[in-house]
Amino acid sequence: MTPASKGGAGTAEAAGADRLAVTFARVLRGSGLRVPGDAVVHYAEALAAVGLEHRDRVYWAGRATLVRRPEDVAAYDAAFAAFWVGRPGPATEVVASEPVTVVVDEDDGDEDTGQAAEEEGEVRPVVHLRYSPTEVLRHKDFAACTPEELAELWRLLSVVRGVGPTRPSRRRRPAGPRAPAVDLRRTVRRALRTGGEAVRFERRGPTERPRRLIFLCDVSGSMAPYSRALVRFLHVVVAGRPRVEAFTMGSRLTRISRSLAVRDPDAALAAAAAAVPDWSGGTRLGEALRQFNDRWGVRGMARGAVVVILSDGWDRGDPGQLATEMGRLARVAHRIVWVNPLKASPGYAPLVRGMAAALPYVDEFVEGHSLASLEALVALLGTADGDAGVTRRVERERIVPAAAA
Repeated sequence: MTPASKGGAGTAEAAGADRLAVTFARVLRGSGLRVPGDAVVHYAEALAAVGLEHRDRVYWAGRATLVRRPEDVAAYDAAFAAFWVGRPGPATEVVASEPVTVVVDEDDGDEDTGQAAEEEGEVRPVVHLRYSPTEVLRHKDFAACTPEELAELWRLLSVVRGVGPTRPSRRRRPAGPRAPAVDLRRTVRRALRTGGEAVRFERRGPTERPRRLIFLCDVSGSMAPYSRALVRFLHVVVAGRPRVEAFTMGSRLTRISRSLAVRDPDAALAAAAAAVPDWSGGTRLGEALRQFNDRWGVRGMARGAVVVILSDGWDRGDPGQLATEMGRLARVAHRIVWVNPLKASPGYAPLVRGMAAALPYVDEFVEGHSLASLEALVALLGTADGDAGVTRRVERERIVPAAAA
């Protein structure tokens, strides 16, 4: 090759390799390739190591250090032929790549992939691309799931766990030396061991207890694609945590806490469905909330509790009554969380009358259309809620005026 024949041995050859590397890099840049400066340095070092006598070594040294993308190989071959050989066309014979069998391997698949090709006499390397169908299913809308996928979701939903909200308790427990209160009883008892001398003061610290959780689930006809999944979720929470109450709302209010207390999920769901006479019927959210406030909520159950309403907000009743009952509930509840399965829809806005009337009294407005959204709800219920009310003010200022307009 013409440029490769120039230069002597030792330092002269190294200097010639450096100049050739820089010049060839300029040719590649002129052909449209992106060649950074560090790649030119690596190419010069590679040329010094392999020498300039063999054309294939020079070719692969540049191919390994100067080419960053597969689509640049053709431009590199043309530039190499023009610079190093002085004729058009590829400068060296490119070995054809070996066929590769690409197999999508599911988590529960067998490990005998590729045996069919070996039985036919073809031994090819196999690349396993693994993916998790469970992760895809976690984000899939309940309304779009097949019966088989729903069965898998029920299994995944049964392992959902959450600590839930807590509140300060009046009870005290033994604590470290920095606790605020002195435990006189334990201090005197310990002083008896030292002849009545109180060598160390025992102390007590505050404790926490679970805060009451109340779920009001809409089971009307508009919620039919999500009601079954949401009641399954209520069973997981009721059966796995104390101080949880569950109700269904439709044309009337029904308490299903005892029905969901059964450990068997299928039996619990069947008992709840038998106890609810208005399943997939009409929607009168205001009247259902009035019944809850009059009989349970304002009389004590909702005081200091976290109330979770699972509904799409479609209401055939009076929006004024719904707003009035939401105001009564907000005055006694610690926090109100509204879970709307339609919130995840593209372009959704809470413009229906029921949702617009209730939203000013809601502290958190979240999605509830998939398993991942329910897991996020569990995490939300377990977080600190000292800023409850900030979201309520934001929704009142931004969303409700827009809905009224």
